Amino acid sequence: MAAAFCAAVSALFVPPSAAYLSYIDLRVLCLLLCLMAVVAGFQYCGVFVVLAQRLLAGRKHLRVLSLLLVLLPFFSSMLITNDVALITFVPFTLLMLDMAGQKDRIIPVVILQTVAANLGSMATPVGNPQNLFLCGAFGLSAGDFFGTLLPFTLLSLLALSAGALIGPSRTVQVDFRQPAAIRDPRLLAVLTGLFLLCLLSVFRVLHYGILTAVVVIVLLVMKWQLLARVDYGLLLTFIFFFIFAGNMGEIPALRQLLAGWMDRSALLTSALASQIISNVPASVLLAGFTSDWRGLLLGVDLGGLGTPIASLASLIAMKFYLHSEGAKAAPFLLRFSLVNFGGLAVLLALAVLF
Repeated sequence: MAAAFCAAVSALFVPPSAAYLSYIDLRVLCLLLCLMAVVAGFQYCGVFVVLAQRLLAGRKHLRVLSLLLVLLPFFSSMLITNDVALITFVPFTLLMLDMAGQKDRIIPVVILQTVAANLGSMATPVGNPQNLFLCGAFGLSAGDFFGTLLPFTLLSLLALSAGALIGPSRTVQVDFRQPAAIRDPRLLAVLTGLFLLCLLSVFRVLHYGILTAVVVIVLLVMKWQLLARVDYGLLLTFIFFFIFAGNMGEIPALRQLLAGWMDRSALLTSALASQIISNVPASVLLAGFTSDWRGLLLGVDLGGLGTPIASLASLIAMKFYLHSEGAKAAPFLLRFSLVNFGGLAVLLALAVLF
């Protein structure tokens, strides 16, 4: 609704015309469609729940258990996006820590999971939508992308691991009443192949039109229901943001203002904008006002930390926690703010220095 409202307001300044079609990045929309369909298939097959159960079952030191729970969304978000990682693992964590009698660990673990998903997802072009968009908008090579973000990803991994290992030293027993199993291994093998094709298309080895045709046809034949699980609302939201950003670029005074801010510091401007309008729309809005792709890429990715709306994935994790039994909103929000703004300050300082 917010994206539609922004697009509608911008249309008051730039009346609708055929030029609107030029704003829309069809390649990004097709890639998102394919990736969401494939990830929905992975979820259907139970890949992530099986992985989590096999890693966590049995007798574990609580610190090791916390570390594993934090690393699961960190690494999985690189492939399935930060929001899907949190949708998968936060409810799982709430249930598991409750069953293990460790409810006092829920707040710190869920907060670290949220940060982990936001920082882990920045490591790959498919980890979050803004990376996918910026790779296409600036024609980034694999070397450009990974050379910029991997150092920050590795630093984040070390910091998150250290944070997860802070806590009481005790042993807990984790048992799952219903062991999970892979559903439809044949479909899983096909989905893995489709995911590899998605990666080839991200780096322009395979044309996105061919990828889209292959994914849609294969899924229609094998499991058409997966296409119904795609978040078409997200695709529509992107269309609205494309229109909004395109119209903003057509307003001379605003174009000059944003270009001036981005010239001063694309990194800090995009990180600040992410705190207010979230990092995905910030990347779409600001991409047309700078050639400093590195500053913009780091700004919107690191800018996923901070306020709860800086990354929509954070709102997902917060919603799951606040709707859980015995949730304590004030302590959660206080710790969330301390961890997020502390991490944002440190990472932005390093990005400015190096």
